[in-house]
Amino acid sequence: MSDWRHRVDNLVELMNDFGLERARQSGEGWSLELSKTVPVSGGVPMMAAAPAEAATSATLAAKPKKAARRAAEVARGIPVTTPMMGIYYAAPSPGAPNFVSVGQEVTEGQVVGLVEAMKTFNEILAPQSGVITSVEATNGQLVEPGTVLVRIE
Repeated sequence: MSDWRHRVDNLVELMNDFGLERARQSGEGWSLELSKTVPVSGGVPMMAAAPAEAATSATLAAKPKKAARRAAEVARGIPVTTPMMGIYYAAPSPGAPNFVSVGQEVTEGQVVGLVEAMKTFNEILAPQSGVITSVEATNGQLVEPGTVLVRIE
């Protein structure tokens, strides 16, 4: 089986195991993103792969300005990252309020999210007191070590 086929199969398996609608995996020089889509007719969900190198030169030329502006907006504050691969949860249970939201004051050691890895829920704690400037991860997102979950200023 080809290396790419193996990567896609593994990502599809993770999505199915954890009930994810989107998943992304990347490495040096490559990126793979899969998302489930439901046809309008209400059929069975399908998996669609988004190739990393499918952008045209016109699209690439327009992206640097947007990317720089977005980076400047998001980069405010200290990043709180996950040390492990798993599923990020923004709230302690379905229907419960999120642990944190933008503009909320937090104290050092306060839970800002959970990462489920190998059926264990791991608390992600604020490394310092401050104000949440951005929440960058989405509930149910597959995260890997170093993924920024929130930023604190």
